[in-house]
Amino acid sequence: MRYVSLLRGINVGGNTMIKMADLKLSFEELGFRNVISYINSGNLAFDHRSGQLEAAISTKIEKAIKKNFDKDVHVIVRKQTAIHDVLANNPFQGKFESHKEMHVLFMKDKMPKEKQVQLLEYNRHNEQFAVIDREIYALLKLGVADSLLGRNFLEKKLKVSFTARNWRTVEKIVDL
Repeated sequence: MRYVSLLRGINVGGNTMIKMADLKLSFEELGFRNVISYINSGNLAFDHRSGQLEAAISTKIEKAIKKNFDKDVHVIVRKQTAIHDVLANNPFQGKFESHKEMHVLFMKDKMPKEKQVQLLEYNRHNEQFAVIDREIYALLKLGVADSLLGRNFLEKKLKVSFTARNWRTVEKIVDL
């Protein structure tokens, strides 16, 4: 089965630096096959025997990164078919002009309903959110910097852990 792993916060702004070639080798040592990376920010696709839960694969990768690189990195794993669903289910399709306006926040677990309600209360014309399954879709017409995402609202206030990708990256990783 084909999977996509999304690592949080590596090789961004000089923090948590891990060479992608070394990371790819680490994945291969875990028994993953056909490992391919996309850009330098922790997007890898790989084949792995089916039957293992995504959460178990995430934990396996996180432990390997800790052991091999001495870094604590949050890892989200999805079946590659789930990324197809993310693309197909975009509630803001046709409402953005650039991939820089559209983001997907991938969570390990579904967001509790009360936190969804809190988040959606902040929807405005230039900043809109929608929660579908384990993803938060974020339409940020004015960019990330001055948005709730850029101000760490989701983590600090809502205590939601995630890793974010812009729309172009999501479109690319579906085909890895």
